[in-house]
Amino acid sequence: MLNYTYDLLIKNGRVIDGTGNTWFKKDIGISEGKIKSLGFVDGNSEKIIDADGMIISPGFIDLHSHVDQDILAYPNAENCIMQGITTAVAGNCGMSLAPINPNRIDILKKFQEPFLAKDFDYEWDWETLGEFYKKVEKQGISINIAPLVGAGAIRIAVKGFDSNKVSKEEMNKMKILLEQSIKDGAFGMSTGLIYPPGCYFSTSELIELGKVLKKYGLIYATHIRNEGDRLMEAVEEAIKIGEENNIAIEISHHKACGKENWGKVSASLKLMEQARNRGVEVNCDVYPYEAGNTTITAVLPTWVLNGGVGKMLEYLKDKGIREKIKKEITENTIKGENYIKTAGWDNLIINECQLKEEYEGKSLENILKDKNKFDNPFEGFFDWLLEIKGSATMTIFSMNEDDVKTIISSPLSAIITDESAASIPEGKPHPRKYGTYPKVLGRYVREENLLTLEDAIRKITSLPASKLRLSKKGIIVEGFDADIVIFDPTTIIDKATYDKPKYPEGIKYVIVNGKIVVNNTKPTGLRPGKILKRQKN
Repeated sequence: MLNYTYDLLIKNGRVIDGTGNTWFKKDIGISEGKIKSLGFVDGNSEKIIDADGMIISPGFIDLHSHVDQDILAYPNAENCIMQGITTAVAGNCGMSLAPINPNRIDILKKFQEPFLAKDFDYEWDWETLGEFYKKVEKQGISINIAPLVGAGAIRIAVKGFDSNKVSKEEMNKMKILLEQSIKDGAFGMSTGLIYPPGCYFSTSELIELGKVLKKYGLIYATHIRNEGDRLMEAVEEAIKIGEENNIAIEISHHKACGKENWGKVSASLKLMEQARNRGVEVNCDVYPYEAGNTTITAVLPTWVLNGGVGKMLEYLKDKGIREKIKKEITENTIKGENYIKTAGWDNLIINECQLKEEYEGKSLENILKDKNKFDNPFEGFFDWLLEIKGSATMTIFSMNEDDVKTIISSPLSAIITDESAASIPEGKPHPRKYGTYPKVLGRYVREENLLTLEDAIRKITSLPASKLRLSKKGIIVEGFDADIVIFDPTTIIDKATYDKPKYPEGIKYVIVNGKIVVNNTKPTGLRPGKILKRQKN
């Protein structure tokens, strides 16, 4: 090989290329953000990494993240890079930060409030998805971001929190906003069908919106309508929406909530396999934990948020409405998820509450007991929601370890965080925010042999890249982007717990577009990330 000067040389490591192939020992020469040479590289470089004893992997691709909600506040996204993430897919669960209708911006802000960075001025000086991501890119970011547009955001822009059927005129407006977002670079559309206003969409309305995705060959990513008692029906609905339009489907953070539903994931995965046999491109993703995380308002019937969070707070002052909510939850006639039934008061843990931080880390049961209101928990809960103005997020312990392993083991699943961006470990966030990928590689690969190392890396690199049609990502091959993770397979492990966030161990170097963002386990502060845009058809 000709002598060549590189920006960076990685030598002596074991390369797992992301395709599922077994490792091979090769050097990597990087220039201008690309993998220029792969083999026994003879050349010069200002920076040489000796990866002896290490695994060299493509950068991890988080197919389901919410980094758009606070990347402006935390552009270095240290929680992402320290666990090996080089590309995050944002705008999931229907909750993108654009498009914005200026006449309904306050509704969108209130909708997003529980998930936004505390005490940070977003300025809210954008309307389109393209304008938002120009703002993000202008400040610089440590990771690449591939945007989706949220159907919930589109609905708010056109219809607010109105639960009535979408008119023909409103549907046309929604299609225009969806197409504009696609032209701005969106890789597809996401839905959050347990959250108002996304849950107000009918199946037929989502099929109609899906016609725009079909035109461009883009993905439909969905937080399905139910992950508990009606799991199978919800999976069938997602498949139908994709099948009707011949578009790819990604079922987000697949799970079965509630003890009585444990084991159903084998049947739901079978539904996906049967659909694939018919030619339907359906996949799912999963985080490696037994607890989920969402907004506190998700415990309420969806009609309570018809009109937005402000209207919800007014509803909760009405004794008659309180009784109706209690009746729906206790009799399990609630539309959407019934987290109080499936998890219980003791398994709903507040992890972020901006107005009252003293509640963070406490279960709803303990909060109500401290207030001497657990003898009538619903009344106490409604009073507490008014106290915090309905703004908090919760961790929900309702899943089963065997189910998690079943989904992780499926060839159809990718591994995701379902998390936002952050800086140094603080507060009481879900541990997936800091430890998702090291947990998979340490616990499920090294300790339990649930997956081979090669297959685990495929699930976090080439599989999500191919699902989203990401160009030049997810595989170590000459000509591809130099997004690379170098880790010690004998020590990599997560350290974050539900009580205390911590960085993982074992990840030595992370490289984004040829630049080192984690250098010998330390973040460098560099921001070489890009806003990715889909390739035009």
